[in-house]
This record gives sequence, C-alpha cells and structure tokens, in this order.
Amino acid sequence: MSQLEAIVAELDAHRIRFEQFCLSLTAEELERSVPGSTWLVRDFIAHLATIDGPVAEMFRAVRRGEDAGLRTADGNRFDVDEWNEHRVRERRKHSVEALLEEARRERDLLKRDLLALTDDDLGRPIRFAGDAKRPPTTVPLGAYLRGWCKHDPMHVVDMCRALPGRAEQLGAWLEDPVVARYQAAMNPEP
Repeated sequence: MSQLEAIVAELDAHRIRFEQFCLSLTAEELERSVPGSTWLVRDFIAHLATIDGPVAEMFRAVRRGEDAGLRTADGNRFDVDEWNEHRVRERRKHSVEALLEEARRERDLLKRDLLALTDDDLGRPIRFAGDAKRPPTTVPLGAYLRGWCKHDPMHVVDMCRALPGRAEQLGAWLEDPVVARYQAAMNPEP
C-alpha cells in the first residue's frame, strides 16, 4: 500500500467512526456549547463537512507546482478562522444527516485530489499561514498529511469537552499521540 493509499484508508476509517459518533448524539447534546470554544457541538460537524474544499485546493496547488498556501481571489492570505466561522454559521440549522451528506461529497472530491499527488509532491514544503492559536510554519506535505488525516478524531475530542463521559466510551480512538499534540497546541492549560 502506498503512503497515499494508507492515508486514505486512515481517513476513511476515522470518517466511519466520526459519522457513527455524530449520529449517536441527541438533539440536546448537539446544541451544547463547547468549553474553550465559540462553537456548539454541532458546529464541529459543520466544520468537518466543509473544510475538505480548501484542503483539496491546496493539493491541487501542489500538483500545479504553485504555492500551497491558500489565497483569496484577490491574492490575500486565506484566513482559515474567518472562513470556518462563516461556514459554521451558515450551517447552524442543518440536520446532522445533511451535514454528513455534505461531508461525504466533499471528502469524495478531496480524495480524488489527494490520490493524484505523487511521491515528489509529498516531499514539497507547504506553508501553513497559521491560525488564531498556531503560528505559521513550513512542513513537507507528507508530514502534514500524516497528522491531518486524524482531523476527525481531533475534533471529536473537542466535541467531547461538552459531552462528559463520551470520550471514555470512544477509548483508544481518541488516545492517538498526534491527536494529543494537536489538542495541547489548540487548548493549552491555563
């Protein structure tokens, strides 16, 4: 199995578990505020339903040999925090089923672009412009992908901050060291 096929297999396995988790949530749980965040539990589902679009564009830019740092139509830096907030607000009233359907469509498109990458592409440096909690950095695309493919469980941990007892039910899925490092970076102890 190639490195890309392994990443897709991991993405698919996480997405199956993520969908099962989301469908198990009650209406009341979906509306809970997540401590340390401006989002509700449901907003993390909306985020994961939409973020694959910009990530797929980054993959296409790498394939074209362009700067993988996302830009707006006028050439300015892509503000991922602003983009996420807008997408989440637009979807706040969508059903879980509708969000998961959107996520499936976006993921199918993303996987097409992901699997079009080459070994040379995986070695290319990409520039992460930073966000509200992390500084800008440059990292090889392959290293980025090995962490990014855990995006679903990373945000399930976030959701579980509003859902006492749920993390324990999910066990080892959420105990990945990459997920723990992400959580430490995004949610530092006060």
